[in-house]
Amino acid sequence: QVQLVESGGGLVQAGGSLRLSCAASGRTFSNNAMAWFRQAPGKEREIVAAISWNGGLTYYPDSVKGRFTISRDNAKNTVYLQMNSLKPEDTADYYCVASISDSVPASRYDYWGQGTQVTVSS
Repeated sequence: QVQLVESGGGLVQAGGSLRLSCAASGRTFSNNAMAWFRQAPGKEREIVAAISWNGGLTYYPDSVKGRFTISRDNAKNTVYLQMNSLKPEDTADYYCVASISDSVPASRYDYWGQGTQVTVSS
């Protein structure tokens, strides 16, 4: 059974940092694109970062560009999201996702984690 398990969420003050981790099990994603999405209460889900299979290509929307960094360690089947200069509007549930393709960002993501909550206080 394929699983993506996120960790590292929590409560942080505005301007602070958090590092999310996503450990994959059940299959290797070393040849696949991965990404992080988030969804805030009452808002649509949005992508916040994506990375190619070897980390050579990344994508960020303008809302997080320069503050968030996605990385991966294929030997550990793990992807990370370093979030700096956090703002209250970054408060959301964050989801780790994987695609069967290597497009960045992918047109669809086939595997989803359960999510980890990030709360940024002002």
